[in-house]
Amino acid sequence: YTPYQAEIAQGRLEALLNFQTMVSDLTGLPLAGASLLDESTAAAEAMAMCYSIGGGHDSAKDTFFVADDCHPQTIAVVQTRGESLGVKIVVGDANSFDYSSGNCCGILLQYPTTHGRLVDYREVIAQAHGAGAQAVVAADLLALTMVTPPGEFGADIAVGSAQRFGVPMGFGGPHAAYIATKLEHNRRMPGPVS
Repeated sequence: YTPYQAEIAQGRLEALLNFQTMVSDLTGLPLAGASLLDESTAAAEAMAMCYSIGGGHDSAKDTFFVADDCHPQTIAVVQTRGESLGVKIVVGDANSFDYSSGNCCGILLQYPTTHGRLVDYREVIAQAHGAGAQAVVAADLLALTMVTPPGEFGADIAVGSAQRFGVPMGFGGPHAAYIATKLEHNRRMPGPVS
């Protein structure tokens, strides 16, 4: 028996829906996408979302803060993408950054950090929200089975890699990324949403 195209498409759609449902459940955010390359580019897409939400080129919110304990490859890709969009990328300590300047469209935090530490980001995210910035959390999906989901401590967007859910490290890559956000940002989310 050879499956027809419609049956294959239906199976793919079901697999995407299962993936998006899992991501939504683990991140604590209601809307998940299913078409991103890897964690670094997902973080860059989230930065572009924050810039767009903040008003884009017509706004003074032209700065995106990246915590220095994010993965180095993520920092590098966000810096490159920010340069092409005209977004100023500031890398530093999340606890000492001045969120009150009013020009920050978003922040990126790693959960757990690149060094494996679990940090409670509630206060940092509250400061960012107080300044009108969006909070992006790059989170490990497998860790999210055991720790508080980003959506529950204030994150507006969660990104990361699905590598730890089935594609072994030596099997090649890049490993499928995920992105999840609040429902009000559905028009700014990259890729298809089933």
